[in-house]
Amino acid sequence: MSCAAAGCRWMPGSDAPGVRREADALVFSGSLLRDDVAGAWPPALAALEGVQRLDLTAVPRIDSAGLAMLSALSARAGGPLQISGSPEGFEELRAAYRLAPSLAFGDAPPPGAD
Repeated sequence: MSCAAAGCRWMPGSDAPGVRREADALVFSGSLLRDDVAGAWPPALAALEGVQRLDLTAVPRIDSAGLAMLSALSARAGGPLQISGSPEGFEELRAAYRLAPSLAFGDAPPPGAD
């Protein structure tokens, strides 16, 4: 029996993430998902000094592992970072973990206070 006859559906895989430095921004591309985050961490950490912005405009989706990586980068940057872009899942996860718009812990309003 063919896959089509059996009703198989194609499931999209993750788009391998990329990280590059552009001026004061770390620019991410591809999905930031659990299976791919470990590969994005070393180049992001190496390029972090002086970063003031995380550019997520080329990231189609993110999961909790991706958000944890971004939050850790934000904490290591030494000050609040601006975030550009909002991949699928980003706002819901940020709210669930009660992170501020800069992805910092502790200064986010309680749910329903916005």
